[in-house]
Amino acid sequence: MAGSIRSLGLLLFAAAAHGIAASTPPGIAASTTRPPAGYAFSFETLLQDAKHRASVAYAPPRREGPQTVLDKLSPEQYRSIHFNPDADIWRDDPLPFRLELLRAGYNLKTTVTVSTVEDGMAHDLIATPEMFQSSFDLPAQLGKTASLPLSGFRVRTRINSAKVWDEFLVFQGASYFRAVAKSLLYGLSARGLAINTAEPQGEEFPSFTHFWVERPGPRATSLVIYALLESESVTGAYKFTVQPGVETTTDIDLTLFQRAEMRVVGIAPLTSMFLFDETNRGRLDDYRPEVHDSDGLQITTQSGEHIFRQLANPVKLQVSTFTTTPPQGFGLVQRSRSQSDFQDFDAQYERRPSAWVTPAGDWGAGAVELVEIPSGRESNDNIVAFWRPAQPLQANHPAHFAYRITWLAEQPLPNGMGKTVATRSGASLDGKRRVFLLDFIGAGEKVDGLRIDLSTSAGRVSNATLMSNSGLHGLRASFELDPNNADLAELRLRIMRGDTPVTETWLYRWTSS
Repeated sequence: MAGSIRSLGLLLFAAAAHGIAASTPPGIAASTTRPPAGYAFSFETLLQDAKHRASVAYAPPRREGPQTVLDKLSPEQYRSIHFNPDADIWRDDPLPFRLELLRAGYNLKTTVTVSTVEDGMAHDLIATPEMFQSSFDLPAQLGKTASLPLSGFRVRTRINSAKVWDEFLVFQGASYFRAVAKSLLYGLSARGLAINTAEPQGEEFPSFTHFWVERPGPRATSLVIYALLESESVTGAYKFTVQPGVETTTDIDLTLFQRAEMRVVGIAPLTSMFLFDETNRGRLDDYRPEVHDSDGLQITTQSGEHIFRQLANPVKLQVSTFTTTPPQGFGLVQRSRSQSDFQDFDAQYERRPSAWVTPAGDWGAGAVELVEIPSGRESNDNIVAFWRPAQPLQANHPAHFAYRITWLAEQPLPNGMGKTVATRSGASLDGKRRVFLLDFIGAGEKVDGLRIDLSTSAGRVSNATLMSNSGLHGLRASFELDPNNADLAELRLRIMRGDTPVTETWLYRWTSS
């Protein structure tokens, strides 16, 4: 279940997390001076460390480890170095989790530190050459005690079988992390923080620079991980409580310390890939019907409205905002669940997880923001969704947020509420209009007493029709859009019984290109 973090296409993705900053307050000393017996650690000391770092000028991280020797390796030799599963942290202990260390990328100048915590004492892990394996002989100059540079770590547990230790969680690359639930494969990612996403001045990528992983008890069902986040604008202290299972949950508690005002901030950012589906596959010459890790943004508003916004791969960058108050939840979801939806035996996109964010506490005013970036390759993560606070985060005013990310096949809707399972679009017979077909399941298949509530922000919609879809035991809605020379139209549709919706609200942004 292992997988590497994708590049972000037009976003300048920082491929590896940063190392330890130069200035270190008392209580959390630099790794070269820490006593072998360990050092005291708690979430409180991490908060103090993050606050102290924000009070001084940002110091770019430096790479630690036997850099000179490693840089003499060829790229092929370096890429062949992998962690040996026989060296898993806690492998010889009767514990429910195991850690594997991930080496830093070839010629990268930054690294992370990974530590374990037991009884309030932290110990930095030393990634010796003996813990790794390679198809090439590693240079003798490395010796047996040198610490190889790290980019992150992965966690294994017996999530699918009592006999197999499967990977279910990975932290690697800037502030990126991914998780899976039972029977699913890696797909979309989460980030610790997004700064200036899709802004003209360019995106700033904060990085997790140090992780502390609590040693779990023999019967523990969750794993606690702490992380220090650093960038030019901010430092942050994070606590992750991760519980794998049929649904894998990640409870996140974070405090940010801003060095300067931050106007465009993304809280609980999710990043995914959407190349094409039935609505836009004609732009790309591909044998597969669909290619995407996620196909929609799902939102449950504070008022209880259920929204599904179909994702797009636009010709030009698009930014959309939804709601003005914190929602009950939002997430990027994968609703295409049949192998026939993709016809890709290798990628198995039908097994990619959805990720659902549930806010905790008062997040204040703001909006769910969706960024869709043009992409011509499925290796690019071109979709970003997050909560953007309405007010800038001010310097010297710590900001606290808490939320849960649930990694699962799909976030369910209330019983009797229909959901969108397919959106198709094509030209009308005369080529002057766009025809849309929407399939819903979950609201029955009888159309008696139902009506379509349909609107567009530009042009004109016509020929709205609702019919039974016996093949799905659901409903099919269809309509035509005449753009009337508009370049963009925001479409909105739901099925009603009187004044009560029986389906979620389907949203779609049509563009002329």
